[in-house]
Amino acid sequence: MKVFITGGAGFIGSHLAERLVAAGHQVLVLDDLSTGSIENIDHLIGRKGFDYRIGSVLDAPLVAEMVDRCDITVHLAAAVGVRLIVEQPVHTIHNNVAGTETVLNAAARKRKLVVVASTSEVYGKRNHVPFREDDDLMLGPTIHSRWAYACSKALDEWLALAYMHEKGVPVIVTRFFNTVGPRQTARYGMVLPAFAAQALAGEPITVYGTGEQSRCFGHVEDVVEAVVRLMTTPAAVGQVVNIGNDEEVTINQLAERVRAAAGSRSPIVRIPYDQAYAEGFEDMLRRVPDVSKLERIIGFRPTTSLNEIIADVLEDKRAALAVA
Repeated sequence: MKVFITGGAGFIGSHLAERLVAAGHQVLVLDDLSTGSIENIDHLIGRKGFDYRIGSVLDAPLVAEMVDRCDITVHLAAAVGVRLIVEQPVHTIHNNVAGTETVLNAAARKRKLVVVASTSEVYGKRNHVPFREDDDLMLGPTIHSRWAYACSKALDEWLALAYMHEKGVPVIVTRFFNTVGPRQTARYGMVLPAFAAQALAGEPITVYGTGEQSRCFGHVEDVVEAVVRLMTTPAAVGQVVNIGNDEEVTINQLAERVRAAAGSRSPIVRIPYDQAYAEGFEDMLRRVPDVSKLERIIGFRPTTSLNEIIADVLEDKRAALAVA
């Protein structure tokens, strides 16, 4: 199997590439390194079956060549992280929507399978959990750029399904719920690696908002396993599928658990949203996936516990500090 991964030098993309190469598949990665890093794929460069290009998913001729050379495209390239999204909404909307259209248009020529990465953010301000794939979406007002990412990814989903219905492109839409693990950076507002780095450095652990907002965290290896199974399961084509762990934790509890696991004495400091981001910033109170559809289609669901995830992230951060 030949697989093309956009955003393949990113956090999830590099783990997916690693998994596929280890299984004997051929992998071609494209990344502009805006949020990804060549360090994430250094260990794969030179390996049999692995190749990469530095370039943009908006480069239509380049993307068309890559799609044409492979059997399946996994489209992961996107703007990531709350901070980047709030600070660069134009970049977020343009790159997400135009990038997805570029990939789908290339795939349409020979009707090749595309796995489109979406996000739990599309559920918006819904209060009823767990979130099911057929639930209505409830986004915030357009005056708050915080919702630009959710809107752009929802449009990506509609675009993917439209290409399937109108042009016969087989697609699978995956909604990720807070994927975490080794190699994830805190640079763009990812909470768990940020807490881990702060705890290990003895710095204040910064919790935004009240800290009573809750999330579920899925280990990247579980998420990659789900993606690999989906892309080789015919019944998944045309489906929108949640991928995540349903173990719920408040951000306050997460901060406390990271501090304890790190053996740290860091104080936990709460920063109001309007100081951390911008006036009028809104967040989702809870974000819990219903993963019954995923399990029904592929016979698998993410199960790595939060304690194990925290331990993995801390180990990764300790290794990075040792090298530095």
